[in-house]
Amino acid sequence: MIVILAYNMGNVGSVLNMIKKIGYDAKITSNKEDILNAEKIIIPGVGAYNNGIENLVDLKLIEILNKKIIVDKIPVLGICLGMQLMAESSEEGTLTGLGWIKGKFVRFNNNLNNTLKVPHMGWNFVSIKKQSRIFFNLPENPRFYFVHSYYALLENNEDILTTTNYGHEFVSSFERENIIGVQFHPEKSHKYGMTILKNFIELY
Repeated sequence: MIVILAYNMGNVGSVLNMIKKIGYDAKITSNKEDILNAEKIIIPGVGAYNNGIENLVDLKLIEILNKKIIVDKIPVLGICLGMQLMAESSEEGTLTGLGWIKGKFVRFNNNLNNTLKVPHMGWNFVSIKKQSRIFFNLPENPRFYFVHSYYALLENNEDILTTTNYGHEFVSSFERENIIGVQFHPEKSHKYGMTILKNFIELY
């Protein structure tokens, strides 16, 4: 079963619709039994960092997610806020993250140049830094849709999967073993986004 985690942070329907469009099914749920039976988990998200962590705590999902991801090592894909929650902390909030990836999220500095608008919103290219099944059948510099004000500073450069340029080069996706995070929105990125989700479902 593919589980799309429901934790009251929006955009779950768009992810499900894209998965159905490529010929698969998934279940939007926060039910612990469903999560225990999941073969893959997608953590989407649109919203504020603290709210995301608080909702996971309120729903009592952190312990079961740690079991599935850290102990059982099932594949997990974090999208936008879902990616940010995987790290240790974010400048957007005061709460501790899930800590699955060593690093933190910091805000874009709109004083870097007069034209840099925050949030970073719209289509942008990613540069693939290491081989990964998640980018199978994609060109060297595919383009995806972004909406975010924070970006990752990772402790381990080996975790960097792609970078993107917006005022400066930043980490736009990471991968460590079974843990994948993408700052862009595959569910809003047309054919390249469909390929990302297809690869996650079929190749992991």
